[in-house]
Amino acid sequence: MSDDVAGPELIKHFRRRMRELSGIQSRNIVQENGRTVLVTGAAGFIGRALCPVLERRGWRVRKSSTSQMGPDWLRLDSRGGDTDWSGHVTGCRAVVHLAARVHLPRAEGSDSERVFQEVNAEATLQLGRAAVAAGVSRFAFISSVKVNGEGREAPYREDDAPAPEDAYGRSKWAAEKGLMEIARGSGMELVILRLPLVYGPQVRANFLRMMQWVDREIPLPLAAIENRRSLLGIENLTDAVAACLENPRAAGHTFFISDQQDVSTPDLLRRLAGAMGRRSRLWWMPEAALRFAASASIGSHAFQRLTGSLTVDSNLISRELGWIPPHSLDEGLKITARWFNDRSSARHPAQTSSRLEDPT
Repeated sequence: MSDDVAGPELIKHFRRRMRELSGIQSRNIVQENGRTVLVTGAAGFIGRALCPVLERRGWRVRKSSTSQMGPDWLRLDSRGGDTDWSGHVTGCRAVVHLAARVHLPRAEGSDSERVFQEVNAEATLQLGRAAVAAGVSRFAFISSVKVNGEGREAPYREDDAPAPEDAYGRSKWAAEKGLMEIARGSGMELVILRLPLVYGPQVRANFLRMMQWVDREIPLPLAAIENRRSLLGIENLTDAVAACLENPRAAGHTFFISDQQDVSTPDLLRRLAGAMGRRSRLWWMPEAALRFAASASIGSHAFQRLTGSLTVDSNLISRELGWIPPHSLDEGLKITARWFNDRSSARHPAQTSSRLEDPT
């Protein structure tokens, strides 16, 4: 076997072995201590991917959402400081709190601080109190890298001082602090997961928009950008959440999670184009000129998110739990591209022949 073949195969073998070893104790915890977990925001992008993963691992999943998705779902009529979660958490061994307000309609934009605090902080703390009262033993709170800031050259680490810069980040930090206070002295173990940009099948917003650019083979003046970004594939995220529910060593920790392969924006676009069977069309423009052009079109904030650096050091979860991302970045992009191409083919069957064939 040649070195360039052996390398990836050894990495895959190592990942599989580490997951097997860390999963033995995790499965025992689920079997011995009960299997009911409440997943809030179960109808969302992450929730729809997470629930079947937990079910396959032996959990009975109680799904909660503001949308009534089925007869066995729990409907949440409101989210705020007076939300009654008691009927949702009764009989649960664990909670995964995904539900959050991420974007605001324009009509509410002027009052963003209040809205984000009400939904993301106050409702979360109500859930935490209800969970303690119901005897929940493990509470996994899905937070965001935005608690730490909007990016810098060095990776964010768990021991960095939080410095949120917008209303969303401040609301997540308020929720983290409140949950830590609620969990302190109770029998409930808290795990906080701070996420970078998450992608995968059913992704929306900025990542979907980027895929649409690549799909149309739009020339993009981003070849000169030399930033670094951390990403997180949905399959890696759901695997990490399950590990944090089941592994006793996760208790009390805050973890960053990522694919552990940082990329520049141009490199991401090239990899994504290859996964989608498209040609990447990147051309060079001086960053100063690009910044000036962007300020008149997409705005400086959107430009910073596209071209700035934002990375996380996610080695702590590997050291503490033995968790290794089960999928590489390229594997995650291929899974996402397959979903996008299938979705596009269903809408526009005549366009499928224009795609390049993936030799793998």
